[in-house]
Amino acid sequence: MSIEELNKICKGTFIDLLNIEFTGYTDTTVEASMTITPDLYQPMGVVHGGALISLAETVGSAGSILQVDPERFNVLGSTVNSQHLAPIGEGTLYAVGKLVVKSDFKHVWDVEIKDEQGKLISISRVTNSVKPRKQKASR
Repeated sequence: MSIEELNKICKGTFIDLLNIEFTGYTDTTVEASMTITPDLYQPMGVVHGGALISLAETVGSAGSILQVDPERFNVLGSTVNSQHLAPIGEGTLYAVGKLVVKSDFKHVWDVEIKDEQGKLISISRVTNSVKPRKQKASR
C-alpha cells in the first residue's frame, strides 16, 4: 500500500476530521502529521489530550495494517498508554511510530509526537490485536 492509498482510505473518517496525514513508512516505522486547528482545542486553548492519543493510535494502527494482509486480518487497537509532556496550541504535530513487538496476534508500537521545532509533546505505547477475518459462509 502506498502513502497515497493509505491517505485515500482515511478520507471522510475520524482520521480526516483530525487533520492527520501519513507522510512515510518503512517496515518498522510510520510517520504522520496533524495540523492543529481550534477544533482540536480543549477549553484552555491547547490541543486536547484525546487528540494526541488519537494521533498516536492512528499511527500505531496504520503501522500494523501495513504489516498484515488486510484481506485476511483485522487490526484492532487494544491499549494506548500515553504521557503528555508539553502543551501546544498552534502549528503542526509530527508523529513517528516505531515497531517494538511483532507477534502473530499482537503488535506493539512506541509513538513520539513532536512539534515543528522537534520538542517532544507526547509519548505513547500502542498495542494492537491482529485477528483473522471470519470467512463468509458460501451458499
